[in-house]
This record gives sequence, C-alpha cells and structure tokens, in this order.
Amino acid sequence: MQFLLFLLLTTTASAEPVILSLEKSPHARLKNVPLSAVRITSGFWAERRRINVERSIPTMLELLEEHGVMDNFRRLSGRKSAARRGPLYTDSDIYKWMEAVGFVLQSEDHPALRAAFERLTEDILAAQEPSGYLNTYYQDDLRSKRFTEMHRGHELYCLGHLLEAAIAYYRATGNRRLLDGGIRFVEYLLSDFGPDKRPLLAGHPNIEMALIELYRTAADKRYLDLAAYILRGDGEKLKLTPAQLTYMFSGKPFIERTILEGHAVRAGYAAAGAADYLLETGDPAYKRTLDLLWDDLVRHKMYVTGGIGSRAEGEAFGEAYELPNARAYTESCAAIANMMWNWRMLAATGDAKYADVIETALYNSINSGMSLDGTLYCYRNPLELRGDAKERIRNPWYSTTCCPPNLERILASLPGYLYSTSQEGLYVHLYENSTLNGKLADGSPIGMTQSTRYPWEGGIDIAVNPSGTKEFTLLLRIPGWAAGAQLSVNGKSLGAVKPGEYFAVRRNWRPGDHVRLSLPMDVQLLVAHPLVKENSGRVAVRRGPLIYTLEQTDQPSGVSVLESALVLSSEPAKDFTAEFRQHLLGGVVVLKHRGAAPPTPYAQIPLYQSLAVAPSKPGKPVDLVLVPYYTFSNRGPAAMQVWMPYLRR
Repeated sequence: MQFLLFLLLTTTASAEPVILSLEKSPHARLKNVPLSAVRITSGFWAERRRINVERSIPTMLELLEEHGVMDNFRRLSGRKSAARRGPLYTDSDIYKWMEAVGFVLQSEDHPALRAAFERLTEDILAAQEPSGYLNTYYQDDLRSKRFTEMHRGHELYCLGHLLEAAIAYYRATGNRRLLDGGIRFVEYLLSDFGPDKRPLLAGHPNIEMALIELYRTAADKRYLDLAAYILRGDGEKLKLTPAQLTYMFSGKPFIERTILEGHAVRAGYAAAGAADYLLETGDPAYKRTLDLLWDDLVRHKMYVTGGIGSRAEGEAFGEAYELPNARAYTESCAAIANMMWNWRMLAATGDAKYADVIETALYNSINSGMSLDGTLYCYRNPLELRGDAKERIRNPWYSTTCCPPNLERILASLPGYLYSTSQEGLYVHLYENSTLNGKLADGSPIGMTQSTRYPWEGGIDIAVNPSGTKEFTLLLRIPGWAAGAQLSVNGKSLGAVKPGEYFAVRRNWRPGDHVRLSLPMDVQLLVAHPLVKENSGRVAVRRGPLIYTLEQTDQPSGVSVLESALVLSSEPAKDFTAEFRQHLLGGVVVLKHRGAAPPTPYAQIPLYQSLAVAPSKPGKPVDLVLVPYYTFSNRGPAAMQVWMPYLRR
C-alpha cells in the first residue's frame, strides 16, 4: 500500500504551491498563481504577515501544547500518559496550525517551523490505527461510537483539516508523510462508506473542499466522487431531525438549498465545497444553488464588515435583515468561510462582485479577528460594544480555539489571493506592495511590481515586465465602492472605468510599461435596508475598503460614543477630515468629525416622556475621531459602534 501511495504521488501529483490547484479544472476560468511567485514586500499586509510568522504562529503552538492538544495523540501511541483534553473537534485546531505553517513555507523557508511540522507529524501518525482511522476523540474507550454521531461528531471535519494541512506542506516541501496518512484515512472511508454501503454525513462541512483538493493533487477520481456523495447528503438515511439538518447545513442534498440558514461556518464551508465541485464538473444545478445562496447572502444576511452569522444561538444565520450590532455573532471563522466561498466563485466566473466581498471581509471582519500584536483573537466580531471591563472580546485562548489558527492560515496564504491567470491574461484582485514573478497561461514569463499606500491612499502604480514584447490582457479590479476611479497606461488616460468590474487592458506590453490606477478615497456614508430596524436613523462610515468605528478611547473626556451623533451636511464626505497617524494602532488613517452630544445625558432621560417635552435639538458640538473597525479593542475594553445616529444640519 505504501509503495502504491508513493507511486501515485510521484507520478501524478500536483505539487505547485497554490491555494487551489486549478490548472486542470475544466470549469475554472481563473487559475491560481503560486504563492512562491508573489512576494508582499512592505506596507499594510506585510506587517500583519510578519507578526503572524514571528509571534502568532509560535505562541499558538505553545498554547496548543499547553492545553494538551498534542498530548491527545501521544497518549494513544503510548508516548505520554495523559487524559484526553478538549472538545471532540480539537484535532482540527492543530491541523489548521499546520496548514498555516505549510503556507508560510510556500512563501519562504523557516527551518524551525519545518522541524516543528515534521515533529508533530510523527506524533500524529503514531496514533493512527492500521486501518487508517485517526481521531483522538473516537479512539480508545469511545471507539464504539465512531460514525454513529455524524451530525455532531466532526470526524470528517478533522480529516478535512488534516488533508488540507498535508497538501499545503507537501506543496511547500515535497514531503508526503502526513499526506500519506491522510490518504490512508480516506481509503478507510472508501472501503466502508458510500452508495450501497454505510451512509456517510459531514456534520460540519470542510471535508468536501479537502477531498476535491486531494483529487486535484493525486488525480484519483474516487476522491471527487466521495465529495459529491457527501454533498448529496444522507441525512434521511440517518433519520436526523429537521433541526439537526438545518443546524448542519449538510444533511440534505446541497442543491435543494434555497436560503442560507443554520450554522454560518458550516454553511459557508458547504458552499465553498460545492463551488469546488462546480469548478470540476460545471454541474448547472450547483451553479443555480450557489447563485441563490450568494444572492441571499449579499441581499439579506451579510454585515457591512463582510461578517456573517448574526445569532449566538447555534452560531447561525438569522432571518433576512436580522443583523443586530451588539449581539452580532459574526465568528471569525465565518468571515473566513465567506472569503473562501467567494474565492472559488471568482475562479469559476471572473466576476468582480466576488472579489469585492473578499476584500470587504478580509480588511474588516477577518482582519479584526487578530490583535495588532498577533497574540489575542476575537471569536466573535460585534459591531457595537458597551465597554464593560468584563467584556473581553479579545483573548489568547478559547475552549473552542478554531478561529486563531484559521486566521493564521489566511494571513500565511495571502500572497496567493493577489493575482490570477486566465486564457485572457493576468487578473489583479487586491492592491498591496508586491512583486510577481510568474507565468501567463501560455507559459510566458511575466513580472509585475505594485507600489502603493493602499488602503490609506488610493494611488496604485504597477510596473509591468514581460520578458519581451508580449500581447495579453491585464485585468484590474475596480472596487465597487470606487466611483470616479481613473486609469492610465504610460501616462495616457484610458477614460472612464466602471466600478464593480475588471477593467481589461489588452495591448502589446513591453518591459517598463507603467499602469497608474487612482481610486477615490472619499468618505462614504452607508445606510442599511429599511428592514434592518436596528440601523434606522443610523449610518456606517466607509473609506476605501475599510469600515470605520467610533471607539471610546479616542473621544474627548465626558463624550460617550453611544450617545454621540454625526452631524451631516448636504455634502457629507466633506464633513470628515482624514489624517494619518503613524504611531496610532500601528499607523492608521483616522477620520475627524464635528458631531454632537445630547443636551441631556441618556442616564438622566426618563424611560418614557411626552414628545412635547423631549429634547429636539442636537445638543453641544463635540469633536469625534473614527478609527478603522479592524482595530477595535486593541487598547483594552472600550465602547464602540459602527452604525452611528446622524443629524442633518
């Protein structure tokens, strides 16, 4: 068996260091660019990624060890005598951490991280049974419950993350050790489960994405077929209740779904897996379902920050327009699921609307999930806080610690999200100081350098460097918020560019050609749909891709952010002054605004009073300072709000 696995992976494997290996995916319009071809050189994301490698990833491993996650494996192999610790899905946390390491190593070598990965691999595989089964919760005294609690058991979820970690590391190093172990577990499943065998259900989706990426890696169609079987759902055979099916989002055929409901992370991962299946098969039923669900997301259920999942109960989607602020759950993992789903839809279609969602979620609801120093994490990312000192929204550890390593793997893989190739040419999705040394779809070398202070400023300079004169199309994303954007090539304006689309520039490109994209960074005031009742009479503030918030820490003494209001003129963009503060929150643009405080503090106002005597004037002027949403609670607990009351002057 080992020889067959070796032969398979050395003769057919795709080891290119990419997020998704789409080179042979027949229905992928866009192909991923290798992480090794892109270098983020300085600026906004470079600093976040440096801290991720130097602080977040090392300290998270220390915490995973401290809380017994690896001892759960060592106890089964006899390497350590210890009781099992943590929830039944704890194995997945170390696998996500290992995937983050795999992506780091795809960008550059870190011998200490490589050694840690291989050390952990030995401990993990030592616990694997000869059958291939590997899960520290359902081994030992709970082995009789294996695959009997599939609506909650997370066995396939943990396997999915193991496979994703193994593939990322294999693509970085060529080391197949963990990947071989993951394949042994998949072979165990194929022997006992599936059509005309025992039913198999993904209580928590993720295995679908992993199996399809394994299919792309090892070129074994059985893995794609197993993912298809899981997507079809076997909940009826297992006699699950309707509540269990809804919570899981995966107990009935995916293509029967018409709305997003239930657990937000599970729904997002299921949609991402279905999008992977679409990329391989082009099945129109999956395309119709994915379109229905995406429309439900952006029209009814996504926060302005790109976060998803409004209810704490069940970590779930609410009804249409149910988007509370202080009670917003918006788990960090859910925002990541949103980004992963949209990345796959972007690959299938080349439609900029998916890239817009990726950017919104990345810069706001994902970015807020990790503190600026890289050691504290948000499980939930609310849009309003009361400032209670006991309300510690950022913590180093959670009993369910899925979000921290998930955030780490996104930051580690970020270079792979900047560009894509297609038969047309080269797509530019995200703007950041970076160099690209890659290839076009026909194999021609292509170099590119981005220089920018985005997201603080809207100017992006791109030097295009093919190896010689080369005709191809450069497609630059014009963000949906960027009305009035300007584009020029070698100083010649290309006229109006439409926001929310990729602007295609086809020409004979020569080394040294220069593209200048100017995105307007005016402040924009956003209003919510009238049925989002909590935001009636309120606005959110956006500048570029960033959503802003009022945080108590920045306001004058005696001014409460929860009692303050914006005062807007007929030209509200001019009511704000942007100012870059180098030494605040790692260097941010703040927005200064002359707002108003109430004439009577809220604590002194009766619960009910006559309209005739209620205050009708805005009260005293106050100088308010807004900071980017992703920075909230980095200076300790403090009141904050994204949706702010406003008055007209």
